[in-house]
Amino acid sequence: MAHITINQYLQQVYEAIDTRDGSSLAELVSFKHPHVANPRLQMASPEEKCQQVLEPPYDEMFAAHLRCTYAVGNHDFIEAYKCQTVIVQSFLRAFQAHKEENWALPVMYAVALDLRIFANNADQQLVKKGKSKVGDMLEKAAELLMSCFRVCASDTRAGIEDSKKWGMLFLVNQLFKIYFKINKLHLCKPLIRAIDSSNLKDDYSTAQRVTYRYYVGRKAMFDSDFKQAEEYLSFAFEHCHRLSQKNKRMVLIYLLPVKMLLGHMPTIELLRKYHLMQFAEVTEAVRTNGVSTRSRPGRCSDCVCASVPPPSEGNLLLLNEALAKHETFFIRCGIFLILEKLKIITYRNLFKKVYLLLKTHQLSLDAFLVALKFMQVEDVDIAEVQCILANLIYMGHIKGYISHQHQKLVVSKQNPFPPLSTVC
Repeated sequence: MAHITINQYLQQVYEAIDTRDGSSLAELVSFKHPHVANPRLQMASPEEKCQQVLEPPYDEMFAAHLRCTYAVGNHDFIEAYKCQTVIVQSFLRAFQAHKEENWALPVMYAVALDLRIFANNADQQLVKKGKSKVGDMLEKAAELLMSCFRVCASDTRAGIEDSKKWGMLFLVNQLFKIYFKINKLHLCKPLIRAIDSSNLKDDYSTAQRVTYRYYVGRKAMFDSDFKQAEEYLSFAFEHCHRLSQKNKRMVLIYLLPVKMLLGHMPTIELLRKYHLMQFAEVTEAVRTNGVSTRSRPGRCSDCVCASVPPPSEGNLLLLNEALAKHETFFIRCGIFLILEKLKIITYRNLFKKVYLLLKTHQLSLDAFLVALKFMQVEDVDIAEVQCILANLIYMGHIKGYISHQHQKLVVSKQNPFPPLSTVC
């Protein structure tokens, strides 16, 4: 394939179309396939050759593909992106003409993936030249992918085996990758509704469902829906291929903060295995009753949380130091502000420690003030203590009320500090 002539290549394309061999045709238009490195196929003006062998719109589609290989060979990703948009537009015309059949879905997957990649590369080149702002090409690519999505979603006439709806989840995942990149998460909402209402949602490939759950879980995390985030990210982690350590690590970067906010701390073994020791000191600072960073003997190293009961920690000083120490990593991953939410959990654990030490249901506000000062919380006074306690009560982390007249926190005699998993 690396040395075939243009005529041989076009003959293979013709045969794949004629026999409706979607997988072979997808390879012939994919930049993952070695033919793109063949200098004989990198042509600036292949239109005439393509028109001699292929019918419209395939002649236009593959002429654009050959021009695209020429542009990539010259490292011109702006031109490559323009060619790829022509490829997708031409493909869409052919795809819509395929009534009640979906043999071309592999082709759609190939051209859609390359469109997103070239849009990203074109964006980078345009920004370097000062001709565009970040995300412009990706946004335009998303519009084209939405056109593909609409064609798939509107296929109601074909039987389930031949339905184009099988292509919906792949396109949604590509769109998620773009929307997360350009920070337009609100655009994910209608796509999530479309998939969740689809009767195929549990029948897509495991790989596609893992990707979908990963992005929906991340969105739920940013929306502070931590229970849904835990459910979706846990699915993604548990169903990742066992050898895909890189992907499992990527899921854990978001699953760990969610688990911690729900009161489940990761084991040291897990953090070491996935090279995520940045979380170790944060874990020690926030650690709560009922969980530990150490696993029991024989415990699976991929279990996300352990259950050996240590003393509660609630170390604000250590938490602030841990967040500051690994700030660059947490910001780059987009989880710094989520981890900052752990401060309210750490206040809860610190105040629970005060409650356990004093062994009374009527706690002087001064006791909490002393605890905060011991943790070197700056510029703290009784008013600040009342504000923190009021927030904890409002959020359900403490069952009780503040007696302003007596300057006391009065807590419930039954379960005054509910488990985090029942609150968040």
